[in-house]
Amino acid sequence: MGNTEYPGSPRVAVGGVVIKEDRVLLVRRGKPPSEGEWAIPGGSVELGETLQEAVRREILEETGISIRVGEPVHIFDDVRRDEAGRVRFHYVILDFSGEFLSGEVRAADDARDARWVSPAEFSQLNINTNTIKLMKKLRFLGEF
Repeated sequence: MGNTEYPGSPRVAVGGVVIKEDRVLLVRRGKPPSEGEWAIPGGSVELGETLQEAVRREILEETGISIRVGEPVHIFDDVRRDEAGRVRFHYVILDFSGEFLSGEVRAADDARDARWVSPAEFSQLNINTNTIKLMKKLRFLGEF
């Protein structure tokens, strides 16, 4: 898979935005760079895997949910530097819509927790900044 910390080049990653009954599927990250923060589930694309395959696999691995992958809804860079200014993490992230098919939410793989979250709960959780921006863009969230 290669190094995620101090990589030699940017890593390609994906995320899946799955909304069911006015709640979005979120995971609490179990490792850096967003350890402890709630975010949409996702992760690195593996060699030979399509973006859609990666979204489907990551959602299933982290949450136990099966989805149908839809269209891309957001693309962004996540570059994090250490105290010396060296690039510690660099991801190019493509977020896709996902339609819930089946499964019961359970946290697994590198997710500490996983659950369906309503817009009202966002102000009570430590939500990743990029996830908040995305959910506002998709009009899931107003101002809170």
